[in-house]
Amino acid sequence: MTTTGLEGFDWSTGRWVNATVSQAQAEIVIASDWAPIRAFDEIIARTPEAVYGDVLPILRECDLRIVNLECALSGDASPVWKSGAVFKGRPVHIHGLTAVPFEVVTLANNHVFDYGPEAFRNTLKLLGDHSIRSVGAGMSAEEARRPLIIELNGVRIGIVNFSEGEDLTHAVSGPGVFGWDVDAVVESVRAIRPGVHFALVVCHGGVEYIPFPPPYLAEAFRRIAGAGADLLIGHHAHVPQGIQVCNGVPICYSLGNFVFYQETDLLYRKLGYLVKAGVSRTGLSHVQIVPYEIGSTCLRLLKGDESAQFFESLKKVSQPLGNEEGIAAAWHGFLRCYGLKGFRDEIAMILANMDQEPAKGAAMLRNRVATMQHREHWIDAMTRIMDGTIDDSPQWACDLAVEWLTRKRPERGAR
Repeated sequence: MTTTGLEGFDWSTGRWVNATVSQAQAEIVIASDWAPIRAFDEIIARTPEAVYGDVLPILRECDLRIVNLECALSGDASPVWKSGAVFKGRPVHIHGLTAVPFEVVTLANNHVFDYGPEAFRNTLKLLGDHSIRSVGAGMSAEEARRPLIIELNGVRIGIVNFSEGEDLTHAVSGPGVFGWDVDAVVESVRAIRPGVHFALVVCHGGVEYIPFPPPYLAEAFRRIAGAGADLLIGHHAHVPQGIQVCNGVPICYSLGNFVFYQETDLLYRKLGYLVKAGVSRTGLSHVQIVPYEIGSTCLRLLKGDESAQFFESLKKVSQPLGNEEGIAAAWHGFLRCYGLKGFRDEIAMILANMDQEPAKGAAMLRNRVATMQHREHWIDAMTRIMDGTIDDSPQWACDLAVEWLTRKRPERGAR
């Protein structure tokens, strides 16, 4: 397992410092998936500040707050047929954003169009009425791809947001997200670079629940870093993934869940981290990782031994990311863990949906062949099954995949 690609990162504190930038003029905080669903629905509607727990002061001490709005906030609407679950919040949930307040939401994700273009349009209006700026999706391809430029304490910040465009939600001739077009992302970063002091790229992509980024995602992030991004942030995996420093550019592949409740006792789906970034007119000065746990009523900061354990786990899944060989080996570990049984179960699920709800089954199968995360997974795994190498991954890679997919959260008293 390689240990390169982590230059300057202090695993005891969760901090990376850029030796070439002496002082921050402002600090921004980036959070991942936010959706007022399940256990958090009524909490956010009634007492919006409460859901953040003791994470709220961390958010408020920063100069700019960015979060991924993972659903529409709209009144009555009908859901679309799509591969996975559908999410929608209510207009009242906007106060869960303004209570912090979050000034920017990223919209390039796989749920913001779950209730169609009209619910999305209503969401844009609601955000605008509450002075929340957005990036990554729009009523046209031009709007979806448009970067967001913000001036903060004399620092010009450029934000580019894209996703995999799951369920064919990428904008082409109408409403949609900035979908999977790495060339276009690279072009966008290069276009804004001369006019900003700090370039942030946020991506919603990758395979859910696994500890490592797929090779195609890591390659895309390296290209974008080389185009002039100062910091890359990923989410969508719903679990924390590792960190890489690529030619001086920090990459956080997945922040895990944020205000996004899942009914599960699996440990890593209940953990996440914020990224605090110090910015100045000369670039990125530092990155601070802030880990937390997601409870049934609110978030809770990890401290002491819990924080140390979190960083030890994050270090384990960061170590292979320093080169292509390590990333490929890590990915192979997941393919081995998933194996032939995983394919049988997944195909059986799709066929069952085809029988019971043909439109749902069709949406699931279409997404498997149209979206990078599924297509790369299926092609790579089936190829290895055919050539007999599916079980040949390094043991550490398979063990980490098993841990991330199955380890349960300890009882509160056992911590």
